[in-house]
Amino acid sequence: MSLKRLDEHRNGKSSGWRRLTHLLSQPLSLGLLSALAILIVALAVQISSSPGPLPGASPTPISSPLGTNAPANPPPATSTPPATEEPADSTPVLAYYYIWFDVQSWNRAKTDYPLLGRYSSDDAAVMRQHIQWAQEAGIDGFIVSWKGRDKLNRRLDQLVQIAGEEDFKLAIIYESLDFERNPLPVEQVNDDLNYFVDRYAEHPVFDLFEKPMVIWAGTWEFSLEEIQSVVQDKREWIFILASEKNVKDYQRVAQLVDGDAYYWSSVNPDTHRGYAEKLMAMGEAVHENGGLWVAPAAPGYDSRLLGGTTVIDRKEGETLRTEMETALGSAPDAIGLISWNEFSENSHIEPSENHGDRYLEVLAETRRITPSPK
Repeated sequence: MSLKRLDEHRNGKSSGWRRLTHLLSQPLSLGLLSALAILIVALAVQISSSPGPLPGASPTPISSPLGTNAPANPPPATSTPPATEEPADSTPVLAYYYIWFDVQSWNRAKTDYPLLGRYSSDDAAVMRQHIQWAQEAGIDGFIVSWKGRDKLNRRLDQLVQIAGEEDFKLAIIYESLDFERNPLPVEQVNDDLNYFVDRYAEHPVFDLFEKPMVIWAGTWEFSLEEIQSVVQDKREWIFILASEKNVKDYQRVAQLVDGDAYYWSSVNPDTHRGYAEKLMAMGEAVHENGGLWVAPAAPGYDSRLLGGTTVIDRKEGETLRTEMETALGSAPDAIGLISWNEFSENSHIEPSENHGDRYLEVLAETRRITPSPK
């Protein structure tokens, strides 16, 4: 009932009582008694029609600022915070990132292309956009593919500067194999890693862990003596991880390295028997030796343009979801997401002509939950 109608109702009851008082003050007659009886009945009816809550009735709802119905008398606030999105898991996600692209690189072995166009890895604006997109999807940093070449050194310098400006982390995967997959001379490996230590060992973009993390890709091609000669004066400054593919091969080098990062982009999670168990066994072996374990996850794979035959269907994001969940099941220190922009193997999640930003959306979904009230 509105305030106006409520006032009218109250005024009507007052005038009735005034009329009753006036009649009682007059000398009684038959006509007066009849009028008095009628007035008493009318007042009784009026009182019984007064508004009030029905037994068991709920309060009248009012519209809240969010457009939902809330009780007119809401309960007092509690200390429980409102549900908000937060990371589903605190394990860092690091995407493998390639800085080898020239404009002409896009003419070879590609079936998909970036939404940013056929870029050069010298383009600072492209690097910055990549980092910003990655952050929005819940990626904590890039594992940058690098070896000591003037072009790659220049691009790494630029990426380090931009990552620092964007509060984004970096690690390195050192490419110790050449294009034909043969090992580089151990002297070159040693010189390249000395260059990295001298230039970046104390740079804050590499401080995701206690020391900068460098993954040595291709450790299986080097003898224990060669590995020892490279790492012996560097592990004080950086973490050097192997890239072995099974427990036995990791254990061969375990005492010389600070962990292992398995680059497994071609697994089919639906058909590979023992896939999850293999990752768990590798994680356990690495942790038993006090090392860092970087578990792999990929959205899909297609090596046919590189001479291979393996195709792993992306399944509109289900492959990535499955592999992220499996990687987390191995208790990793980080997830190595394969990859940001390896377009030749079709393992990329960078927004592209064929997929749009679908895989950044899927990744963001795997990285966030709505917590239950505590």
